[in-house]
Amino acid sequence: MIGRITSTTMTQQSLRTLQTNLADRERLQNQAASQRAFRSPSEDPAAAATTIGVHGEQSRVAQFARNLNDGMAWVTTVDTALGASTDLLNRARDLVAQGANSGALSPTARESIAQELETISKELLSQANTTLLGRNVFAGTSDAGAAFDPATFAFNGAPGEGVQRRISDNETVRVDYDGAQAFGQGANSAFALLNDIAAELRGGADIGARLNDVDARLKDVVSARGATGARQVQLERATAQNLSVSIDLEARRTEVENVDTLEVLVNLESAELVFQSALQVTARSLQTNLMEFLR
Repeated sequence: MIGRITSTTMTQQSLRTLQTNLADRERLQNQAASQRAFRSPSEDPAAAATTIGVHGEQSRVAQFARNLNDGMAWVTTVDTALGASTDLLNRARDLVAQGANSGALSPTARESIAQELETISKELLSQANTTLLGRNVFAGTSDAGAAFDPATFAFNGAPGEGVQRRISDNETVRVDYDGAQAFGQGANSAFALLNDIAAELRGGADIGARLNDVDARLKDVVSARGATGARQVQLERATAQNLSVSIDLEARRTEVENVDTLEVLVNLESAELVFQSALQVTARSLQTNLMEFLR
């Protein structure tokens, strides 16, 4: 049985066709303007779910990147302070070796060496109290103003695992260093040692045996710098890995979320042509009425 096609049916069908073509053209126009494949999840639920997952991964990787940058600032500050401390202790060792030759030194020369040793002690203490953004890099998690007391050389840092930074899902790195381990503390600290040697030198004592003490302190500082350098290398590797993951995630996001500009423009031109053709066909078909059949 052949169904009856009325003018109302033709009109409704024509309007539906125009509306479909118009919606398709609007979608392509939005894609061309925003360079995004969809505006809301309802347009492409599968792609939207993938995009949400990728954005979550990107946020996580971005946080690791911030942790790595902050951690690198810490270990770089520690390394710089330990490098300066190594130079100071090497200079102190040279002075002690020079002062050990007591028979060839005048009282004035001994006094000059003693004063320089005390100056080095103060500079070394300053390096041990190095801070980064108000936090002492040798005091662990302690909020003390200084890692070492300027008068007694007592260590004010907090024992334990120190300042940690998470650099991946399963990896954390300590970014500070235990000041007591590097410089000693109190009467056994490197600062007190240099002051004691200066006092002994002024008193005319033979300080040759003190070279071993200076070497021991120097060894601790060099060892601390080596450990810090290893952490710095670890952070550099993690930074490179994090950057690689970030690039891969951005490529995945672009593939799902962005559009091919040339393809969209071609499709938009095609949709425009289809819409204009539909308008012309509809205009012609809707002109048919009873009077035209009677002509």
